[in-house]
Order: sequence, then structure tokens, then C-alpha cells
Amino acid sequence: MGGAAHPRVVMVTGVARDLAGRVVRRLADDPTIERVIGVDLVPPRHPMGRGEYVRADVRSPLLARLLTQAQVDTVVHMGVIATPRDAGGRVVQKDINVLGTMQLMAACQKSPSVQRVIVKSTAGVYGSSPQDPAVFTEEMTARKLPRSGFPHDSMEAESYVRGLSRRRPDIGITMLRMANVIGPSIRTVLTDYFRMPVVPVPFGQQGRLQFLHEDDAVAVTVQAATGPIVGTVNVAGDGVLSLGQAIVLSRRPWAPVVPGTGRLALWASRRVGWAALPSDHLEFLSYGRVIDTRRMRKELGFSPAYTTRGAFESFLSARRAGDRPEQHVEEAQ
Repeated sequence: MGGAAHPRVVMVTGVARDLAGRVVRRLADDPTIERVIGVDLVPPRHPMGRGEYVRADVRSPLLARLLTQAQVDTVVHMGVIATPRDAGGRVVQKDINVLGTMQLMAACQKSPSVQRVIVKSTAGVYGSSPQDPAVFTEEMTARKLPRSGFPHDSMEAESYVRGLSRRRPDIGITMLRMANVIGPSIRTVLTDYFRMPVVPVPFGQQGRLQFLHEDDAVAVTVQAATGPIVGTVNVAGDGVLSLGQAIVLSRRPWAPVVPGTGRLALWASRRVGWAALPSDHLEFLSYGRVIDTRRMRKELGFSPAYTTRGAFESFLSARRAGDRPEQHVEEAQ
């Protein structure tokens, strides 16, 4: 879709979480970028290099003032929350994800300095169902629309991003639909699942899974902030793992559970918490999801360092070494 001016002043949301903090550090290492501002309600516990922390709520209309005063030209929106437990409940999670994105896009629309907007989204917007195509391209929509949780929030959030694109066609937008992020230092619903003492497996169903290594999630966000504008782009490591292959690699004992009876969710709730396996994850494990990444390579110019299997094995290696993540980091569903 073409290029855009190299960023001079960048604002990154959600910097209290590790992935966004790492993006700030990477951008701050670029001497051609004059200023990097990290925004969150909660102060980050990790270093941000020469990045500056500003306490602000993406849901506040006052954010427009910050964009104008700082003359921000590039906004990187990573302030979305994948699980209710990280937000203090589902109502707050939806409020931050949907209302936060709506207010941020409205602030970008009002700011004459903003030239580029990068949004961290999720491949979960494609859903998971037995009617799915073999591979989802960016032009396709879900055969079974997500009805709840983070994927549904992301669908609503994406609608506000498209609204900004219509109202301000001069702003370049790249929306990153990331596969499930995994790695040695990240904790998500899915990593909790593969850490269970006995892994419950949907009986008779083998979903095809794709993963994105946490390092690649950071790298692709930096590339999107500084490289060409490409619109919506799928992001995942090369290759596919079936659920069965992932279970074998994990060396965990497993037990078949009949899907659709509630027993799989009940099994998980007794072991890793009531929100451990929401319905969208049950569908993902049962039916899988594979996304086409040609646009990622050809138009965005990004090639992940890790394959899907390599990303999963990186997570497994850390688990076997006894490493545990210090905090919950948001996944990209």
C-alpha cells in the first residue's frame, strides 16, 4: 500500500506489559526516532531505555491533547488485554479493549500530527469452526463469528480502526492479526493449558495450530512502525502443528474429553482457574486456525525468525528448564 514518512515521535500504549515495553526499547534504540512515549495507567516495572513513561488512560478523551502537545506522528496501539483476570474482570477487559480503542482512534482522528497508526490485533477474529477454509487470507471473514471474549472485542476494535481509515485516509494504518504468541517468558491461556499435569484433548478432533514467537511479535511491531504501510496483515511463524503433534512434543500425559459437554472447561477450571479455557480457546483446540502470511513477507517485508514449531519448542525448553514467567503477558490470541 506504499510507504510513509519515517517516525519521529512515537507513542506506544499498554507499556505496563512486557511486549509493549520491549517494543518501546527497540524503537528507542533507533537514533533516527527523536522521542518514544509509553502510555499506560500502570507504571511499567521493566526498563524502557530512553523511552518516556506517561501515565494516561487510553479511554480518556484527554489523550488527544497528549498527541497534539507531543506532536506524535506514529501511534502503536498495544493496550489491549487478552484475558479477564489481567483486567480485573470481563467488564473492565471489554471496556479497555473496545472503548479504549474507540477513544484512541478518535484522538488520532483529531490530531493533525498523526501520520501512522499500528494496531496489535489477533487472528482470533477469524474464529474457529469445522466450516473454516484451509487457510484464511486477510480478505476473508469468520465462518462462525466470535460471540464473546477477546476475539469479539478485537472485531469491535478493528471496526473503529476501519472507521479512522475512512475519516482520515491520509493516515497510514497497519493492523497486525497475530497468531497465538508463545515463548520462554510469556504466560497465556494456551501456555497454561500445555503446562497442565494431564492435558485434556477434545476427543476425535485435531485442530491445526500456528504460533508466533514473542521475539517475532516484538520485531514485527517495530517493522510495522518503521516500514511500509500495508493495511491488514496476518502474522505467524511458518508451518503448522496439529494439536496431537503439540501434545507429543510437550511430553505431557493427556486424556480424551468429549467436546460440547462442558467437561473440557470443567476439567480446566479445576486445575488452572475458571477463566483458563474460554470458549474461543476450546474451539481453537478443536478446529484450529491457519492464516496466510504472504502479505507479511511480500508487502510488510517481515520474515519471522521462528517457525511455528520452533516457537512452541522455545516455550517447551524454558518450561523443562523450570523457568516460570514473572508476570502475565498479553497474548495475541
